[in-house]
Amino acid sequence: MSTTDTGPATDASSVAGKMSLPTLTAMVVGGMVGAGVFSLPARFGVATGILGSLIAWAIAGVGMLMLAFVFQNLAIRKPDLDSGVFIYAKAGFGDYAGFNSAIGFWASAVAGNTFYWVFIGATLGAFFDGFGDGDTVLAVALGTAGVWLFHYLIARGVRDAAIINRIVTIFKVLPILVFIVVLFFAFDSGVFADNWTAYGYGDLGSLNEQVRNTMLITTFVFLGIEGASVYSRYAKKREDVGKATVLGFLSVLSIFALVTLSSYSVMPQPDIAATRQPSMVGLFSSVVGDWGEVFISAAVIVSVLGAYLAWTLMAAEVMYVPARNEDFPAFLGRENENGTPITALVVSSLAVQGLMALTMVVSDALNFMLDLCTSLALIPYFLAAAYALKLGLTGEAYEECTPGTRRKETIMAGAATAYTLFLFDAAGLQFLLLCTIILAPLTLLYVKARSEHGRRIFTPTEMALCVAIMAAAVFGVVSLWTGRIVL
Repeated sequence: MSTTDTGPATDASSVAGKMSLPTLTAMVVGGMVGAGVFSLPARFGVATGILGSLIAWAIAGVGMLMLAFVFQNLAIRKPDLDSGVFIYAKAGFGDYAGFNSAIGFWASAVAGNTFYWVFIGATLGAFFDGFGDGDTVLAVALGTAGVWLFHYLIARGVRDAAIINRIVTIFKVLPILVFIVVLFFAFDSGVFADNWTAYGYGDLGSLNEQVRNTMLITTFVFLGIEGASVYSRYAKKREDVGKATVLGFLSVLSIFALVTLSSYSVMPQPDIAATRQPSMVGLFSSVVGDWGEVFISAAVIVSVLGAYLAWTLMAAEVMYVPARNEDFPAFLGRENENGTPITALVVSSLAVQGLMALTMVVSDALNFMLDLCTSLALIPYFLAAAYALKLGLTGEAYEECTPGTRRKETIMAGAATAYTLFLFDAAGLQFLLLCTIILAPLTLLYVKARSEHGRRIFTPTEMALCVAIMAAAVFGVVSLWTGRIVL
């Protein structure tokens, strides 16, 4: 999950219209490189070899780039829709679809924030046994203290200062580059050759299965890609926005792919798969010694804490904005004397606390939260891509554009829609059912919001969608109860 750094937006008035292409590109890179990169080696090692990873990154690269272009094109075609990524679902498919997009985005942010605390606990577990893999009582206690400390700071009016973002960006990018360079200097051609397909180490399944098993992690590390289009207002030249998006995205894709490939160059696939998370720590220390463990671990903690601050603000904002637009209940739009959306912040912090308690009963808390976060984020991503496709097919918002522009953007939207559908399939039935278990009870917020303003609660189509979500949620609960789904 990227940190989606918000520092640039804080200083919008001082930088608007003054950013060069290199500066814009650097901001795109800083916004997408987050905590997930530190877990890449083992997540790939458990699923595939080098060939599968190359195919996976190629698919993810094309798919996420199309999605980035979708957000950029929507910002141009519908500049009045500026309330967040979820507003596109409402504009294209109605109020209930918009609600599910917003609540899905919020729940994704909550699961991602829970992942951060598990990640910190797992990092400390390499030094102190009591933290285990981030799922012990001590790890949950530390996470609880952290949740409410950040809650207190944000409630007091603390915002994501630019200096925090600069420090976090340095601490997350520099160690990654050092990791890549050091591991390539330690390149072992024999190990690399054996890892090409990794078939000699056991049955990883077909190449298709291997690629599918990496799709959620490739999506997770790109979460926040919609933020790239936000920087368009700061460009010296409008045409630099598209260039910065492409250059920044390709730079990030290269970093992620190189982290994966360099890992395969120093350690056999089964050993990579067995490396404790965050797996970059174990791989780096196996090459350089004990100091490497401390070096990468410190980078992980600084990066994750910066990311947590940004995404806690994001989670509160995702509830606050729809409440102000009368799509969520009014109580979620309340602010305190410091201008903080306090009720939304309280609800978000309590939700993180609840998921942290859940980490003590799931079998693999770190990967569970990562996959849950990604699966929930697919809801607003798919609906935004589908809305862009709808605009292209109907011609809405393209009245003054050339046919070539409309055709090109429709193809991009179609590719992004197909890619997100593929990701739903890759997520698997388990996580889709878990998503509906979360969405179903939260529908009460939608009912309350509609009732507060005397609006019709559901259209016939929306009622059918609601019934489908409820039925899937019931099936999911029964599957959990009977053991068909194991957490």
